[in-house]
Amino acid sequence: MGCGNLFYNLLVTFSVALITYNIIISANAPLKQELPGPSKSSSISVDPVIKMPLDRSRKYGKKRLFHTAVTSSDSVYNTWQCRIMYYWFKKFRDGPNSEMGGFTRILHSGKPDKFMDEIPTFVAQPLPPGTDQGYIVLNRPWAFVQWVQQANIKEDYILMSEPDHIIVKPIPNLAKDGLGAAFPFFYIEPKKYESTLRKYFPEEKGPITNIDPIGNSPVIVGKDSLKKIAPTWMNVSLAMKKDPETDKAFGWVLEMYAYAVASALHGVANILHKDFMIQSMIERHLQPFVIFRTFTSSLLFCDIYQPPWDTEVGNKYIIHYTYGCDYDMKGKLTYGKIGEWRFDKRSYDTVVPPKNLPLPPPGVPESVVTLVKMVNEATANIPNWGT
Repeated sequence: MGCGNLFYNLLVTFSVALITYNIIISANAPLKQELPGPSKSSSISVDPVIKMPLDRSRKYGKKRLFHTAVTSSDSVYNTWQCRIMYYWFKKFRDGPNSEMGGFTRILHSGKPDKFMDEIPTFVAQPLPPGTDQGYIVLNRPWAFVQWVQQANIKEDYILMSEPDHIIVKPIPNLAKDGLGAAFPFFYIEPKKYESTLRKYFPEEKGPITNIDPIGNSPVIVGKDSLKKIAPTWMNVSLAMKKDPETDKAFGWVLEMYAYAVASALHGVANILHKDFMIQSMIERHLQPFVIFRTFTSSLLFCDIYQPPWDTEVGNKYIIHYTYGCDYDMKGKLTYGKIGEWRFDKRSYDTVVPPKNLPLPPPGVPESVVTLVKMVNEATANIPNWGT
């Protein structure tokens, strides 16, 4: 508890106004975000996982529009994913039950690129060289800080999404009554890492279960709430990365934990929606099939060769194509082995996927077939694809 209090007292010493580009120029600088005073989460009782009926998640009358924001570098890899994501955003924006408003790609390369006219874009500055310590994902919270502070965002809510998300149907505003809406990740385990997290979430802020098992995407949150959360998210991310124990414990999901902590510090609880998205997920008894590939000295990405947790898209709103899909021509998954048929976004890190990718063989889960069909439709209709 003493360590947590010391960390907390250090945080509150500084003013929010001091969070500027010059202050974070040193990777060894202490946190500067002033945290809120004692606050309680919403008094509304929230079960660990809630599947909220759509008619309860919306108010009658005026729509509660949210703005979709996606952070991206200017790499070929991020850019082609953003172009596909934006194609499907436009397809479903005006559909039934949609409360989707505007869209912004937050480009944290520091300079415009040739897709500014195709995708609505806000240009953010990257972190100073060396600040991310090889963990490039730290540019995400810093990009959001700049965007929420500088951009004219008309909607009252924000959906934080990612380039490798494909929207599969119109999305309503799942947030309500001061609560955010988020997808629960089974591998975000605040209780398991309580001793580590108490460095950033001291005991006087409440039980460790106040930290939701979420990342920062997909999350729908009030704009005013995000303006408070984003600087804290950035600074907690930097602090976690600088702490060897925390860095080792959280690895590639460190910045996800940082958002969950920042949201809890500001008293913003979240409704957890399992139907928010579908992704290839790590089932615990299949962890021996996990293959780690090191891209930098400290950043790990994970390829999982297993069936998606859900084999059908069903009621999901988003497909997250995180992991590679490998099958033989009989539709059998090839664990830990490149299949005769494969789709893996990392195969296209320096070139865009070609048009008309071959469809999976019979027997492959419907969700994988849907993913490839949607990629093919987008690449067939996006102007100047591959040129």
